[in-house]
Amino acid sequence: MSAISQIAEEKGITKEKVLETIEMAIAAAYKKDYGKKGQIIKAKLDPESGEVEFWQVKLAVDEKMIYSEAELAEMEEKEEKELKEKKKTKEKPGKQAEESSSAEAAENRKIRFNPERHIIIEEAKKIKPQIEVDQELEIPLESKIDYGRIAAQTAKQVILQRVREAEKESVLAEYKSKEGEIISGIVQRVEGRNIFMDIGKTLGVMPKEEQVPREFYRPGQRLKVYLLKVEETPRGPVVILSRAYPKLISKLFELEVPEISSGQVQIKSIAREAGSRSKISVSAEMEGVDPIGSMVGQKGTRVMAVINELGGEKIDIIEYSPESEKYIANSLSPAKTLEVKIMPKNKAQVIVPEDQLSLAIGKDGQNVRLAAKLTGWKIDVRAPARDEDKEEAAPVAEQEEETEKKETKKKKREGEEDKSSSSTSSRKRDSVKKTEVKKETKKKQPAKEVEN
Repeated sequence: MSAISQIAEEKGITKEKVLETIEMAIAAAYKKDYGKKGQIIKAKLDPESGEVEFWQVKLAVDEKMIYSEAELAEMEEKEEKELKEKKKTKEKPGKQAEESSSAEAAENRKIRFNPERHIIIEEAKKIKPQIEVDQELEIPLESKIDYGRIAAQTAKQVILQRVREAEKESVLAEYKSKEGEIISGIVQRVEGRNIFMDIGKTLGVMPKEEQVPREFYRPGQRLKVYLLKVEETPRGPVVILSRAYPKLISKLFELEVPEISSGQVQIKSIAREAGSRSKISVSAEMEGVDPIGSMVGQKGTRVMAVINELGGEKIDIIEYSPESEKYIANSLSPAKTLEVKIMPKNKAQVIVPEDQLSLAIGKDGQNVRLAAKLTGWKIDVRAPARDEDKEEAAPVAEQEEETEKKETKKKKREGEEDKSSSSTSSRKRDSVKKTEVKKETKKKQPAKEVEN
């Protein structure tokens, strides 16, 4: 019992599981030395006395469940034909044949009778009157103490294999229940792009895509990681860890901020660019609670603890609002906004002061990109000067039109004046000509009189 308890403690499995494993190993050793091929042997170990009892297990069957000799012969002929066809065509038998054979087997539920595994119901009732068809009958066997070297080696291999399987199952069950939580681990080794961390009973793997850019990992370093998922592989369960997953921030804040665990403050959404900057929106679920103040803490102690754990990553804490305009305006913090216009197709146009434009967009567009991820809106940031230019374009056009009209009027007036001046000049010319004609006539008249 001391050996069993030691194995259970070291491997992290229950004593009952270790005891069951030892019983299976002893049954395998008994079958190796004293049993026959095809037998199913069961053993029961008494932990206090150390005595072992053995039974042979047989299934009680009816004659209708057993294939007859003729049916067995037909089955053998079919199998031979199928083998010949496979050799000729070098292809696997069709799915239809497999489905039909499985359907027939399911309907008939017939078996090949093996005297070491099966027993006719009539004979079984002689040993155990209450037994029914499809029930197991346990026939006691003579207990043995002496086992050979091969049987002992078989028992050892069974114990090791079963203990490994039980250990894998316990690890899988334990870490499967911890999915989505933060655990602490120590960096054990770095192999290529993968980081292997000791997280207790097993090793966790942090692949390249789950690592934070520009973050260096050294053996012996203790880190808090997010348990992303547990995958089952032929080599055993693999625990995948992450430092870049956005929910790592919310879990770290849950550890630092008691208002979140009590339900007074709720984290609505997170947008993160690992290693650089993150935005997190929070809302108060109770009146009189300042969500941003509770997240920041006195003199920034709470948020600084999270920032230090993330290696200096910047965190913007934003107050959530059910109104889209206000929420979008808050998401562009620390930049101030003048106006938010909701556009069709899930777009929003944000007007910011001229001096706040670069702050609202951020370095390489990071601030507005994170705000769009946080809110779920496509955000277009603009300065008011561009809109004013459009508004001023109309009066300028009107002024130009007025000037054009004035110029045309002037031209018309000048044309009319030209016409009037030309008409007056022509009139003057006509009057001058008339006076000259009159003078000539007057000169001619006295000459006539003299002649007369």
